[in-house]
Amino acid sequence: MNINDTIGKALAQAGLDTRSGPLQGVTQTIRKALAAAGLGGEASPAAGASDVIEVAARDLSARPAAGDAGQFTRRTLNHPAGVRDYKLYQPAAGAGMPTGPRPLVVMLHGCTQSADDFAAGTQMNRLADQHGFLVLYPEQSTSANASRCWNWFRPQDQLREGGEPALIAAMVREVMVESAATQPVDAKRVFVAGLSAGAAMAVILGETWPDLFAAVGAHSGLPFAAAHDIPSALAAMKGRGVMGQAHFPGTADDPRRKTTHAVPTIVFHGDRDHTVQHSNGEHIVDRARHAVAALGASSESGSAAGGRRYTRTVHADAAGRVIVEQWTVHGAGHAWSGGDATGSFTDNAGPDASAEMLRFFLAQSPRA
Repeated sequence: MNINDTIGKALAQAGLDTRSGPLQGVTQTIRKALAAAGLGGEASPAAGASDVIEVAARDLSARPAAGDAGQFTRRTLNHPAGVRDYKLYQPAAGAGMPTGPRPLVVMLHGCTQSADDFAAGTQMNRLADQHGFLVLYPEQSTSANASRCWNWFRPQDQLREGGEPALIAAMVREVMVESAATQPVDAKRVFVAGLSAGAAMAVILGETWPDLFAAVGAHSGLPFAAAHDIPSALAAMKGRGVMGQAHFPGTADDPRRKTTHAVPTIVFHGDRDHTVQHSNGEHIVDRARHAVAALGASSESGSAAGGRRYTRTVHADAAGRVIVEQWTVHGAGHAWSGGDATGSFTDNAGPDASAEMLRFFLAQSPRA
């Protein structure tokens, strides 16, 4: 099958009609869909729209990220499943810093982004300076994905061993060993968060490595096993094909349709996200909520300092512990809420997703 046939099939299954004109007339749509899914499409030129993630991310490798009082170093992991670079932020020691083992937050960038770009946009290093935790930024390679997206849609990367979940888990273990003498990591307080494809991979890590990650933060992401190939990935992003268990990939006895670990989860999603539809965030919440029995729900609405309205819904157990939290950012597209404009794909008008995710993470009771 040639590339036009492949693209035509993918677009048809995603609900995009190419019969109304020549294929050249939808080239931009094709590039946006493929790049946003991390499916090997070329990145488009900067488009100026706030709800896309396929435009070229900023190269900030020569510029220190916010929170540069500490050390921000690049390292390389060599693993049987592959080779990946990552960056580690270690806050400077100072008065008022917590003593003893420190939390570790793993941050997974979105399509076309880099560790430096994601650090600048989320400002997680600045929060690390304030609260004394380490931040690990795994970095996808162009050899693994042409758009630098985590391969959330491939079955081999939805498993505990052999794929990208194993690579990222190995990075965490490597940091634990190498930082033990200076800034030891608290193994009971390792958290993972991501944007878009990175959020989808964060959800996968919560499912495949629940013994390693104590909580998950998903911003503009997709639920576990939402896709198994290119057409199903495009359909899932458009909000089609993941609505019910019957639409999940695999056969009726596929364990991915039944197994959900009870990992605390916080979800952010804009309700004007046209790259990854808001319904995907709702499905992440539903699956996380149903993994724990008898959670009560309550909601509140408000406005962020930047002007965006939001609805926050919390799902708590009988003891009042919030296990699942959902933020719907009204009017927001496909961008990190409350992010800094020095990084790409950010919306500084919304509530601060970085601060709220950190609050949620640190409020979780350490695992036994």
